[in-house]
Amino acid sequence: MRRTQGYSYQPLPQQAAPGPSSASHDALEEENERMAEELKGKIGALKSLTIDIGNEVRYQDRLLRGIDEDMDRTGGFMSNTINRVVRLGKGGHRNYMCYMFLFVLAVFFVLYLILKLR
Repeated sequence: MRRTQGYSYQPLPQQAAPGPSSASHDALEEENERMAEELKGKIGALKSLTIDIGNEVRYQDRLLRGIDEDMDRTGGFMSNTINRVVRLGKGGHRNYMCYMFLFVLAVFFVLYLILKLR
């Protein structure tokens, strides 16, 4: 697009004669190489950090999936237990619920006494 408007690329002229500009060019080149090495070291550190973060994310994901599976199993177990208790309560024998409540109360009382007397 610029060519059609009359613009063309013209590189800067290179100075072939040795002299003060050649020394400054060498100094700039050395500084550029030094900065490139520093940048390479920083990039290596970032790459290592990124790999460590990726490993940690995969480990955390595995843990969360395991917890999710455990919660699903526990939820299924709890819903089955609650359904059994509800069925027991809906039965013709209302005394069973009272007996179960008294039994649970007695178990907690015995546990309380055992822990208190230690």
